Amino acid sequence: FFRLFFWFIFREDMANRTDPTARTVHGTNPQLLIEKIVRSRIYASPYWKEHCFALTAETIVDKAMNLDYYGGTYGGFRKPTKFLCLVLKCLQIQPDKEIIIEFIKNEDFKYVRVLGAFYLRLVGRPLDVYRYLEPLLNDYRKIRERKQDGKFLISHVDEIVWDLLCKDSLCDVALPRIPKRVHLEDLSLLKERRSALEEDLLDEDEAPEAPEDRAATAGGPALHLSRNAEDEERFPLSIDGRPDRNSDFVRKRPRSPSPS
Repeated sequence: FFRLFFWFIFREDMANRTDPTARTVHGTNPQLLIEKIVRSRIYASPYWKEHCFALTAETIVDKAMNLDYYGGTYGGFRKPTKFLCLVLKCLQIQPDKEIIIEFIKNEDFKYVRVLGAFYLRLVGRPLDVYRYLEPLLNDYRKIRERKQDGKFLISHVDEIVWDLLCKDSLCDVALPRIPKRVHLEDLSLLKERRSALEEDLLDEDEAPEAPEDRAATAGGPALHLSRNAEDEERFPLSIDGRPDRNSDFVRKRPRSPSPS
């Protein structure tokens, strides 16, 4: 009995141990980026024991493709979500940077993209974080988020990426501090970011103005009636396109009798 007990404890400890070939991140063990109490709940969760055991950098993508929501911990007992379990597994096995970039560039599975972005925010350098995460701000696809009370709500990929860039914690995980973008721009390490919406507004400003718009801008109505020389002589128009009050036709035009 004691042999079986110690073998089970040793096996569980080996399953939760960081890969010996993994490098330190921010001067510490990668798994320590998640707080101890959250790690303990992940290690005790059935999903971690049944589905995250013996996962590799090549097979973890299959589990990420089956995700249908993202979040941290939920419920009264603070159960970890599948998404958070896979984040810890990535910290444990430390996939290559090229694999994480492929996760981020994946346009078919949005939860794979979010998983790669979250992991890169934890372990990546500030320049890599801004370089690879900012393009995801143009991804407006809907995504399901599980809140701490266990309820689901609809969010969007760009909202999650914005939280990763601006907030100090997300999904019950404290995010490492990164310098503000304006400081990196002052050091000429990053170029000034231009939004896609700004480019659309510039295209609208540079578009040629229609004649009707020019007439409306000048203050006069846009006239579409054809006028010949006889009309010009009988009904002259002023500069703003309205009948000239000083013309003979306007002055001599009889007024209609007022109703009794």
